[in-house]
Amino acid sequence: MKVLCLGGSGGMGRYAVRVIAKFPELEAITIADLNEEAAKEFANSFDTNIKGICLDVTDNKKMAKALQEHDLVLNTIGPFFMFGVPILKAAIENKCHYIDICDDWEPTEDMLKLDSQAKKAEITAIIGLGASPGITNLLALVAIEELDSVDTVVTGWDLSSANPEEETSQKGTNAAMIHGIQQMSGKVKIFEDGKLNMIQSLKKIKIDYPGRGIYQANIFGHPEAISFPHHFPQIKNSINAAHGGNNIDIFIIKIILWLAEKNIISHDKVANFFVWLETKMKRHISFEEREGLPPIYGLTHGIKNGNIASVGVTLATKKSTNETSMGEATGHPLALGLKLFLQGKINKYGVFAPEGIINTKDFFKEYAELEELEEDLDISRSWEI
Repeated sequence: MKVLCLGGSGGMGRYAVRVIAKFPELEAITIADLNEEAAKEFANSFDTNIKGICLDVTDNKKMAKALQEHDLVLNTIGPFFMFGVPILKAAIENKCHYIDICDDWEPTEDMLKLDSQAKKAEITAIIGLGASPGITNLLALVAIEELDSVDTVVTGWDLSSANPEEETSQKGTNAAMIHGIQQMSGKVKIFEDGKLNMIQSLKKIKIDYPGRGIYQANIFGHPEAISFPHHFPQIKNSINAAHGGNNIDIFIIKIILWLAEKNIISHDKVANFFVWLETKMKRHISFEEREGLPPIYGLTHGIKNGNIASVGVTLATKKSTNETSMGEATGHPLALGLKLFLQGKINKYGVFAPEGIINTKDFFKEYAELEELEEDLDISRSWEI
């Protein structure tokens, strides 16, 4: 199999490439980036059959040719509200299987609507297989499987853990920060009382996590809120929440975003400010056990054995280290999606979010091995407390 890695030398893509470079089933890997020098330099760091090329994904002819020459594309080019839909359409049209890390809810809606086209072309497409969305979806799926019926799904993560990668081919404004601004500005879509609603981003909510207690978090625009009701129509509520930092942090973020919404300062300047701030803080994702909400989790409320119940699922503590970069946390799940596809464990055509096509036992078994986890999951059940 030949794999095309769009943005493969970027802050997220390079971590996926480092993992898939060890897959014996792959005949060839192509790292495609707008920055040709970075793509070739990164490709040359491997001994295996990997090459780097310059590719502008907005050049339809060159993009089509690249897709036709490969069997599957891993897409890490953001922001996805700009590039997600056209790249997926191109993959379907050129009969190339597709997996990405799309983290915007707006294109997620449109990409899921391409399901029938993907089925007709006999293409498998998985959107949002990173940390959040991705791991969060599968953690919440484990929680869903624990209950007899589910009313509410919550995915969440620590806002203070989200920092850009220092190692990247990207030049100019950081795409991850542009994504953050997009999802923290104005209103975002969630699933509430059985229907999709627009609600103010960063609105305060209470999270009741079994065994940990009730904590304050903020609504954050993300695909999970859209994809769960798509794959599980019986769900009544689905939201994505961010926690961490303090009230002063959230206040500062709201002020900066308000200035951007009023066009007093540009989104690029806001993004660059957040990059500078995060670089100074040098934060990483920590999986160590601590008080409060887990760093990343899936949570469900519903019924178990006729009683009201809830289940929270997070990742187990790391064996070798308690710190993981955002690039690893996002790129590794993407690579494991390809691994399961190569193993024949992902074998349906269409467009899916992770919870719609991936077996959680298969995924977390591979994830625990890759990340050297003592155990794969930490499950908190309300009926065991």
